[in-house]
Formats: sequence, C-alpha cells, structure tokens
Amino acid sequence: MPQEYLDALEPAQRLPTWVRSLEDADWSRGGTLVVADGDRLVGFAHVRESRDADVASAQVGEVWAIYLAPDVWGNGYGRRLMAAALGQLAEIGYAQVTLWVLDTNSRARRFYEAAGFWPDGAVKHDDSRGFRLREVRYRRSLP
Repeated sequence: MPQEYLDALEPAQRLPTWVRSLEDADWSRGGTLVVADGDRLVGFAHVRESRDADVASAQVGEVWAIYLAPDVWGNGYGRRLMAAALGQLAEIGYAQVTLWVLDTNSRARRFYEAAGFWPDGAVKHDDSRGFRLREVRYRRSLP
C-alpha cells in the first residue's frame, strides 16, 4: 500500500466498526482474537467462514486479517496468534483455511508459508482505493 494512503488513515473512524464486531461476535462462525504484551494490545487476528464463492462452504474458513505491531515482530507473537486462529477455526469445524495477501508482501508470505500455507493459484485485484492492489490466496488444511 502506498505510504501516503497509510499515513492518512484515521484509526478513530474505525472504532465503531471494531466495537460492533467485538460485541456481536458469533463464535460458531468466527471472531477476533487478540494478543497482548503486558497491558498493551500488540496484535489481532480475525477468523470467519470463507468469503470466496469458489471455496465457500461449511468446510472452509478464512484468516480474514492478522496484524501485529511492527515493534514486536520476531518475538513469537505472530506464530502464537496464528496457532490460536487456526485452532479456533478447527474447533468451529472447518477442514481448510484460506487467506489473502498482497503479492508484494514477501515478509507476510514467508510467515504464511512457515505456518503451512501455500498459494493455491487464485489472484484478485482491488482498485477500490484509487490504486491497484494485487492479492494472492493462500490455503492449508486444518488438523
């Protein structure tokens, strides 16, 4: 994403959406997990049923988002958060999980591959923000 786009984001504008999402969580289909370092929230993962028409079924879940504060990268939080997200999806009953990642995000792609994901060949383009984003879909089986 262009840095100027990221710099212009206003987190306070997203607060009502997050509050509603956390209050209305239906863990029979998915939800949001968080990770803290002491009393500081340092990351979250949102899991749900797949949104993709070509794989949508009761058997395919999705890691819709997983983010960590950059200053805690490399400390194991991401691995633990992903393990918790995959465990939650398996507990719900999904047999497989997908996620989408920017094709240029090599760090995230390495992280997902280390977690057992592989690119499944699906690609999508998003022009909704005034610039083109190309995403690739990753997939893996759940235990």
